[in-house]
Amino acid sequence: MPNFHLTCFPNPRSLVTPLPKRESNTAGGNYTEIPAKKNEQELKDEEMELFTKYYMEWKGGKKSDNISYASIPRFYYRLPAEDEVLLQKLREESRAVFLQRKSRELLDNEELQNLWFLLDKHQTSPMIGEEAMINYENFLKVGEKAGPKCKQFFTAKIFAKLLHSDPYGRISIMQFFNYVMRKVWLHQTRIGLSLYDVAGQGYLRESDLENYILELIPTLPQLDGLEKSFYSFYVCTAVRKFFFFLDPLRTGKIKIQDILACSFLDDLLELRDEELSKESQETNWFSAPSALRVYGQYLNLDKDHNGMLSKEELSRYGTGTLTNIFLDRVFQECLTYDGEMDYKTYLDFVLALENRKEPAALQYIFKLLDIENKGHLNVFSLNYFFRAIQEQMKIHGQEPVSFQDVKDEIFDMVKPKDPYKISLQDLINSSQGDTVTSILIDLNGFWTYENREVLVASDNDNTADGDDT
Repeated sequence: MPNFHLTCFPNPRSLVTPLPKRESNTAGGNYTEIPAKKNEQELKDEEMELFTKYYMEWKGGKKSDNISYASIPRFYYRLPAEDEVLLQKLREESRAVFLQRKSRELLDNEELQNLWFLLDKHQTSPMIGEEAMINYENFLKVGEKAGPKCKQFFTAKIFAKLLHSDPYGRISIMQFFNYVMRKVWLHQTRIGLSLYDVAGQGYLRESDLENYILELIPTLPQLDGLEKSFYSFYVCTAVRKFFFFLDPLRTGKIKIQDILACSFLDDLLELRDEELSKESQETNWFSAPSALRVYGQYLNLDKDHNGMLSKEELSRYGTGTLTNIFLDRVFQECLTYDGEMDYKTYLDFVLALENRKEPAALQYIFKLLDIENKGHLNVFSLNYFFRAIQEQMKIHGQEPVSFQDVKDEIFDMVKPKDPYKISLQDLINSSQGDTVTSILIDLNGFWTYENREVLVASDNDNTADGDDT
């Protein structure tokens, strides 16, 4: 039976072929009886039978003769609906069992310790300084003795990846062991994050990541001093960094793969180190001193103590030299409540201004500078913002700088593809985005740029004086 590839079905009546009348056989003198006509009901039944047959074939009710169809794997699995409680529970349980099985496949501390002893026992001489080395032959021997869990690490590909410039064709035992440790850690962390993936689709929503970090706090010794009443603010502070940089389209979810690929989780888990230096804590966004600093600044700006920041309150941020025009744009474009900014919106603002070299921060500021929403900055846009810098210079008794000179310097720094407009990508590619944005939105940033040569000379003089002493 042929396959139909039509958008409409054939007329069932046209598929019924009338039987020919049989004529009499005059030579033999016999006559064949002509069959009686089918009644209307029989014709309808036959039509329906044929229609059903062809319809089912068209819909795929009948298996195709093409055997290649059988080899196509199923690629879509419908997620249970909210009211399908039993299916949801079954899915959650099956995912939990799967993740537990994956967790058991990882090396535990005892197995890692055994691996290190085997590597140390099979090191290959001669020693290079204090670094123990191993050749490929001994590398394979260790792989055979280390057990089935370690098999994936003892391949020619991994050995070649870690092989550098050793004249004897060996690799560093420490480098290999660190590689194994890193892989085990990544898998452990992925499993840990996946337990919070409620949808089971490989990403975390904001609430999922909040739950993960909240339950992680008791395992981080560097956060022991935090009051429990501050936990919610700490979690909000930590989560915003992940979403600000890893969710630029503001979809409200982040791939677990992206979380593992960035360094933020390393910084967060660095707080497990009980002897973390003060300098490291100050530069780590997730540390207790850093989180308290950001929240303390927010409270200090909130003069009326209503838990929100007005434009006037935000104007005192940092050195208090952000222009009014820029602040106007912040409150026009960012999420506010009755014209005031909450803590979450404030965190995005802080992350953008403290990380102006990063593409995500430049994207945030570029959107504010793009007053015409054209996807680029032209001379009009630059002049619009720099005019506020000129006004601030007059207020402080300084001689205003010519916009034409500044405009030419900006275009020389960025070197955009189009000589008349600057795109976000131009700004990122130039590696001068932080300088350009500082010139346009912050009087202190512009002053630093204008006096850069004097400041560099002053730093050199101070260094020379320090050397002399």
